[in-house]
Amino acid sequence: MAECLRGGVIGAGVFGGHHARQYARLEGVRLAAVLDTHPERAAALAAPLGAQAFDDLEAFLSVVDVVTVASPAAFHARHALAALAAGKPVYVEKPIAATLDDARRIEAAANGVVVAAGHQERVVFQAMGLLDLPEQPLRLEAVRHGPPSERSQDVSAVLDLMVHDLDLALSLSAARPAKVRADGRRNLVRAEVAFDDGFTAVFDVSREAPARRRTMRVAFPSGEVEIDFLARTFRNTTAFALDPDFAETPAGSDPLGASVEGFLQAVRGQAPRPVVTPGEAIRALELALKVEVALGAAP
Repeated sequence: MAECLRGGVIGAGVFGGHHARQYARLEGVRLAAVLDTHPERAAALAAPLGAQAFDDLEAFLSVVDVVTVASPAAFHARHALAALAAGKPVYVEKPIAATLDDARRIEAAANGVVVAAGHQERVVFQAMGLLDLPEQPLRLEAVRHGPPSERSQDVSAVLDLMVHDLDLALSLSAARPAKVRADGRRNLVRAEVAFDDGFTAVFDVSREAPARRRTMRVAFPSGEVEIDFLARTFRNTTAFALDPDFAETPAGSDPLGASVEGFLQAVRGQAPRPVVTPGEAIRALELALKVEVALGAAP
């Protein structure tokens, strides 16, 4: 692997821009290329960061060492599989794919090549100290609201927003989802997941809200943790030694940067795995798709 990795970003939208700027600023990597079906958008992102713009996938792959897939979800599998076929490690934004079959194809195609999934909120949980607690949760209530946006309209609010909190619930509990209920519509969904150990998780997402809101309350046998993801603060009534200054750590202040850096460390062999593996992303996708099925079946 090259000493200074050449990073490439597929998709010149909002998330593509975030990833491009990470490659441009992190040590040991440089932004080499941006690919988009709209050449003018690729050029507008690439040029100020000293990178090349492409609208041809094969040509793009020939000038990069690692790839971030930040294209619309329907294209995640196509782009990730092409990169893996070329031997390029891949960071795929959430959801890892639009279907379980495609997600499993990505996992199978890795064959020793690093694949990371973009569930950056895991970094926040790590920074707080929430991922290795001695108790299993009893109840989780998550709210993730935002105003109308043209971003990610190729998928529902479940795959766009709720999938973050589904992944966090799965990361907190060793139990398996047993029953899923949901009601609402494409951009406004409320779901309840009952796990096989009695743990209950409730998820409320909206892309029609007047303002952004990102909160979570988790009840444990010994107390509760209430998190405000926007303010980067929490209230803790448990005995767990959570870090009250997590927002001032590099990971807490820039979860995306820490997630991308974790991917690059795994690529270089400096870490055993990225922050979120394909298998973990597939679990979140599988649960999200069950919510969508339940939503379709709701009266």
